[in-house]
Amino acid sequence: MTQSKGSLPIYMQIAELLVRDIAAGRLIDGMRLPPERDMAAEMGIAVGTLRKALAELQNRGLLERVQGSGNYIRAVSDPKSLYAMFRLELIKGGGLPTAEVLSVTRQAKPDYLPPFGQGSEGHRIRRLRRLSGQIAAVEEIWLDGSYVQHVTAEELSESLYLFYRTRLGLWIVKAEDQVGLDHVPDWAPANFGHAPGAPVPHILRISHGQDGQRAEVSRTWFDHNVARYVARLK
Repeated sequence: MTQSKGSLPIYMQIAELLVRDIAAGRLIDGMRLPPERDMAAEMGIAVGTLRKALAELQNRGLLERVQGSGNYIRAVSDPKSLYAMFRLELIKGGGLPTAEVLSVTRQAKPDYLPPFGQGSEGHRIRRLRRLSGQIAAVEEIWLDGSYVQHVTAEELSESLYLFYRTRLGLWIVKAEDQVGLDHVPDWAPANFGHAPGAPVPHILRISHGQDGQRAEVSRTWFDHNVARYVARLK
């Protein structure tokens, strides 16, 4: 497993992957994890890195470490994750989300988007999304331009919501998703797996900040052969 600029530390990537596996039911309450050395070797990471990830899970109350016995999952109904609002999973469940920024521009908001924010301009962020390395989606995010004057690809993190919180003081507190069918946009890279114009599932999301205002609108086109949309009711 590698770490690129803007990505989470490796141990946090492992922790988030395990959290999503718990949420998807792939890791169940009381399940004993493999020995740490075997688990680290399978993931291609150092044992010390894995232990940091497991300590993170323990701090969140998702893991019990029993001396001389092993590590046991302690599943909860709502495991906290940086990607709690990211609704795409691999077909088999779970999968660590990563993002490759394709472009970032500031420009006038297009008329086809639902109204959001205070000004006439927004930051358009286009990304290619992967789940545990598999290309799963392309997305176009529009952040209202009033929150920040300039955004560069280099400063964005894997989780935009984390970037919003830590750099802009913006907390996304709720979102509305509208799921339907649309066509792959003409800017989608060739490795997405579906040609521009091909019909694929589509998510329109309207996100609200802590002030109650619409802060962001995003569109996601995903590959139904790789990923599924999941919303779990608590």
